[in-house]
Amino acid sequence: MSLKPEAWSSIDLTNLAEASDLECKAAQGKDGQGQVPDDFWKTYSALANTDGGYILLGVQEKPRGTFTPLGINNLEQVRKALWDNLHNKKQVSINLLREEDVQPIEIDGKTILQISVPRATRTQKPVHTSSNPLGGTWLRRYEGDYAADDETVRRFMAERVEDSRDERVLKGYDFSDLDMDTIAAYRNRFAAVKPGHVWTDLPIPEFLERIGASGKNREEGYSGLRLAGLLMFGRAEVIRDALPHYMVDYQERPEAKTEKRWVDRLVPDGTWSGNLYDFFRRVYQKLTADLKVPFQLQDGQRVEDTPVHEALREALANTLIHADYSERMSVLVVKRPDMFGFRNPGRMRTPVELAIQGGHSDCRNRRLQTMFQLVGYGDHAGSGVPKIYKNWDGQHWRRPVLYEMAEPAQTLMELRMNSLVPEQAVAELEERLDHRFTELPETARLALITAQVEGLVSHDRLKEISSDHPADLTKMLGGLVRDNLLISDGAGRGMVYYLPWHRRSTANVFEPVEQAAAPSLATYIPPELNAKPPELSAIPPELGTPKVVIDPSYLDWDAIPEQLKQELSELGIRVSEAGRVPPALLRQTLHQLCSGRYLGLRVLAQILQRDPDDLRKRTLSQMVKDGQLRTAYPTMKDPRQAYTAGTPVNIDTK
Repeated sequence: MSLKPEAWSSIDLTNLAEASDLECKAAQGKDGQGQVPDDFWKTYSALANTDGGYILLGVQEKPRGTFTPLGINNLEQVRKALWDNLHNKKQVSINLLREEDVQPIEIDGKTILQISVPRATRTQKPVHTSSNPLGGTWLRRYEGDYAADDETVRRFMAERVEDSRDERVLKGYDFSDLDMDTIAAYRNRFAAVKPGHVWTDLPIPEFLERIGASGKNREEGYSGLRLAGLLMFGRAEVIRDALPHYMVDYQERPEAKTEKRWVDRLVPDGTWSGNLYDFFRRVYQKLTADLKVPFQLQDGQRVEDTPVHEALREALANTLIHADYSERMSVLVVKRPDMFGFRNPGRMRTPVELAIQGGHSDCRNRRLQTMFQLVGYGDHAGSGVPKIYKNWDGQHWRRPVLYEMAEPAQTLMELRMNSLVPEQAVAELEERLDHRFTELPETARLALITAQVEGLVSHDRLKEISSDHPADLTKMLGGLVRDNLLISDGAGRGMVYYLPWHRRSTANVFEPVEQAAAPSLATYIPPELNAKPPELSAIPPELGTPKVVIDPSYLDWDAIPEQLKQELSELGIRVSEAGRVPPALLRQTLHQLCSGRYLGLRVLAQILQRDPDDLRKRTLSQMVKDGQLRTAYPTMKDPRQAYTAGTPVNIDTK
């Protein structure tokens, strides 16, 4: 969330961690008068390369999660040092700040220096410390700053210098690498959309050149297929020669909930070309197969199109033309009875709020965009997303959700066919919570309804559907958590909230499917698909190679058999019935609890009567580093994370 400077004074310091992507630094210096700390620049780089955020100089976070305003005594000295270093290329690559981004504010009577770091544009990234982006580029992940790997840095640099990622003329590829049936289908569509056009009867090589599928590298003097042409018309196995991670996937799920089952699926399996134009044609037919079309005539002809058809075309075209096909993620389209979901690898080049507003266009694959537009798909000048929102709102359905994920980089859109306040969701909340729900203020009820319908709710989502001030939304969500009506997960802009009876993972419509449910593919399976594609495995590659998970594993207390609950409670009683205990005793107890099984964070916190975040940050993370515990997934904050015993904890606890 983005807060204006004046809003800080209205926020309790205990809620600062949830207020935005925020970093607090004591910044006292050796003499106690104030100093820009050395690690400031790492945080500046990380915030700029991710989503932006705030740095507060003069606020101490100690212990973790507890904020104390210390103030800056010599404010002008610190401010001058900040501006001097912002213009020092040896310190940081670029200054993104304006005068109004560096302002003193008052918190509890102390003068704090607030620095508002904007999200860098693609032409400014990577923002790096020192003179070398490799090793000096940082990213914001949850509440920490992490060095970007070389592959990410190179992708930043490619995004910066290549206005269109699909422009490149490929060496060693020719028309024999294309699927002629796809080209024929495209030309038929082109002739229907543009009858009498002078390109219609051109020979194939000239036609492909005119539409931008082939071209000439004028600097080096060679001609050939553009990357856009290979993506649009190539065969999947050849496309993977140029883009090893290329993968497109359509799944139809049978139920209006997150399930790992599907009843229809389309992936490049050797039975069709696997290119983008064929994927678009086939998937669009599947998406619209069940749509009800009201009877209407135009010029004596029945119109088979509706605003929903148009919104789905735009969403599908946007997914394909904005994808970063060098990323290790698949294009994924999901159809459920209650919604449609679209995912493309790569974050948006235009901030989400500007894309929704419209008029701001920075397409990643402009040649692809042009080729789709020539046959009537996709819009110019950033009007596609506003059209999707307008058409969906016209059906009185829940507002579309467009959001990004930084790790792995991806953009997601969810189009739900539910009303804003569905009667069934309200009835279930009233049944479960009784007067606790009905007595809540309107916005709080809306937050719970959204969590019930969509699986989770976030601060940004509430800003879309509520007119309340962002600071008031923060307080309201914090109150719902304190009252045990919502459970929080994550930090900063990644903070989400879900209902106590919902598992966090059920909110993800893009949950990968289970291999056991997959029907056999055709006889011919390319080598790349002989094994299950990485993007579709039970554990996605962005979470690393899964460790062998032993059964049983428990993520929720209610799912544990009663006999085991009693056993676990007895093992944890020395900690649960005590206040503070020696760290060694806590570690030994955790090791015993996790021996022979995987236990999730909420289960461990329940057994030991400890705060989940504090338990993870202070104890579990260190035990994993020391090898005393092993995790089911490499990413510590994975919502499915669970722990099992590793190296024995041989510590004297007396």
